[in-house]
Amino acid sequence: MASRQPGKAKKLDVTASSRELYGAELRYKREQAGLSLEEMGAMLFITKSHLSNLEVGQRRIQLDMAKELDRILNTDGFFVRNLEAGRSSPHPEFFADVAELETFAAGIWEWEPLLVPGLLQTPAYAAAVIRAYDPVATDDVARERQTARMERAGIFANPKTPRYWAVLDEAVIRRPVGGSTVMAEQLRHLIAMIRRNRIIAQVLPFGAGAHAGMTGPLKLMTFTDDTPMAYYQAQETGSLTDNPATVKRSVLTYDLLGAAALSPEASLTLIEAAAEEYEHGAQVRPAGGGVA
Repeated sequence: MASRQPGKAKKLDVTASSRELYGAELRYKREQAGLSLEEMGAMLFITKSHLSNLEVGQRRIQLDMAKELDRILNTDGFFVRNLEAGRSSPHPEFFADVAELETFAAGIWEWEPLLVPGLLQTPAYAAAVIRAYDPVATDDVARERQTARMERAGIFANPKTPRYWAVLDEAVIRRPVGGSTVMAEQLRHLIAMIRRNRIIAQVLPFGAGAHAGMTGPLKLMTFTDDTPMAYYQAQETGSLTDNPATVKRSVLTYDLLGAAALSPEASLTLIEAAAEEYEHGAQVRPAGGGVA
């Protein structure tokens, strides 16, 4: 190991978050121990970029990693004791790591059988979903949840990354969440994102019958300098994994859904037709017949 002078603690802006302070302490202790990012990353079995993101507060530290940090850096339990500060997030605990990973993903692929994906929701649509999920939530709590959801869409400010592709069940555009006016606005937002070439979207029609995604929503994320991740969500819980076998199976599931769905062009036509029907207050009819 190369000899280094102990690093000096970086002076933080007074507006620094608790996570940034936690990450800065990690950097200080690492440099004090004479370890490079590469050396420390190898000890933790993570990449240099992953460790760097932890140190600047862009990634949340998991409990197992906090224990390893205390062991490697001989910090007398500091990282475990202060783990909550390093994991602060406006999102539910089961989803916080996913929202964080979205911010630096190179590509995101989503399958959604019930709702417009959170990243694509309009404020009115999100408000309707939040209120339906928790009818007795206070107005302040509902607004906080809505704001947190809207802030996630900031990733689309970059015109190139992440690459985003969604496969939506036809039920997503048929269920009038929030009423016709809200749905018309929501679908027009999707249409605008598609026409700006910012996202790709496909609709899986009711006529497709049984399909590979019947077990629930799926999100896949890829990264420039990290392993791909798969996320499955259920009621008040979620599973985020980088297990190669699980990710491989999830990719196959997504490919099967894309193959069964309408083409992007046909999907856009269907979404536009549904938006027009909502705008005229008509009952939105399923593609190719069927029960509404």
